[in-house]
Amino acid sequence: MSVLKNLTRQNLSLTRHLSSAAIATTTTASKLHDRYTFEPPPSLSPTPQNPNSTPPKPHRKTPKPKYKPPSSLDRTGKKPIRSTLPFDFRFSYTESSQTVRPIGLREPKYSPFGPDRIDREWTGVCAPAVDPKVKELDGEEDPKLEDERKKKREHVQGDALTNAERKALVLQCERGKTKRQVNMGRDGLTHNMLIEIHNHWKYTEAVRIKCMGVPTVDMKNVCTQLEDKTFGKVIFRHGGTLILYRGRNYNSRKRPAIPVMLWKPHEPVYPRLIKTTIDGLSIEETKAMRKRGLAVPALTKLAKNGYYAHLVTMVRDAFLTCELVRIDCQGLERKDYKKIGCKLRDLVPCVLVTFDKEQIVVWRGNDYKYSKDGYFLKDRESFDDDDDGGGGDLLTDEDEELENTSL
Repeated sequence: MSVLKNLTRQNLSLTRHLSSAAIATTTTASKLHDRYTFEPPPSLSPTPQNPNSTPPKPHRKTPKPKYKPPSSLDRTGKKPIRSTLPFDFRFSYTESSQTVRPIGLREPKYSPFGPDRIDREWTGVCAPAVDPKVKELDGEEDPKLEDERKKKREHVQGDALTNAERKALVLQCERGKTKRQVNMGRDGLTHNMLIEIHNHWKYTEAVRIKCMGVPTVDMKNVCTQLEDKTFGKVIFRHGGTLILYRGRNYNSRKRPAIPVMLWKPHEPVYPRLIKTTIDGLSIEETKAMRKRGLAVPALTKLAKNGYYAHLVTMVRDAFLTCELVRIDCQGLERKDYKKIGCKLRDLVPCVLVTFDKEQIVVWRGNDYKYSKDGYFLKDRESFDDDDDGGGGDLLTDEDEELENTSL
């Protein structure tokens, strides 16, 4: 108890001492203020010195501009690209036909090149080289454009290559010597592929093109469109592999202006390939033919991304012995074997029966005549002379694809 009493006494004395010291400091501070007439600066004063003057506003930073993401669609202050190429711009030049007109569009006529990026109007199918309001609606191309393309191609090609020059270019494009290659898939020769080919031609005279899948049904069309749209020349072909030469007078600095297609447009609506009844047959006869066609032994089985150049001749030969032909397309996408069936209808020619169960069933028709028009290319085309030893290791993958397919 005595200890507690001593502690309380000490605490009381300590508090009294601190309070007296605080009073002394306040009195001394007040004396200094009165003696030296200290006045606080205006920034620290609670009230402004001049009641008529407005208080200064605090300095504020200028606001930053709002973030605007970079976009290729921003054409402010830019003129539309003007291209002098004498052909209509399409998404695919090999898988689209100018003779078959669509019956409708799946989307509004938004240009896949972007708004106000080119000086051509998008019609929903293509961007024509001439005004679509002036162009006739007969589906045929203006003959002046075809003549202009021929003149440009002749000017770019110059003198023809000799056999030795062709062999040298083919040897340069072997798989073991260069990796420059343009792959062509189910969409065929697309518009942006033209830009890729010209980019390769900037550094080399010839470029290797590998064709796979649907476009290989009609290789002549592929070669024709390549030469027509790029103004080059196919100097070698083995199966689906092509070598495209740019020409003697080609100048990469004067290459044509090709606008980039920013997205793939929706395909328009075309008439149905398979009708409810086949022309000349009743409904019962059509149903019986479809059932009988699915039971016919398959002529061949198509491999995915294969080489189908022999398919048309196989169907023509099969029509000599039987009226119905079935092609097994298991593993292929539906839109792929529908495109193959459409090509067979035009090239054989024949009548499409059904696409059920991933099969293509075609009928030769009542008045079928075997066609020997010589339209199709040989499996291999090289030089003008017979001693072509310049194939090399160019087509090792092509031989593997031919083994994987039953064509």
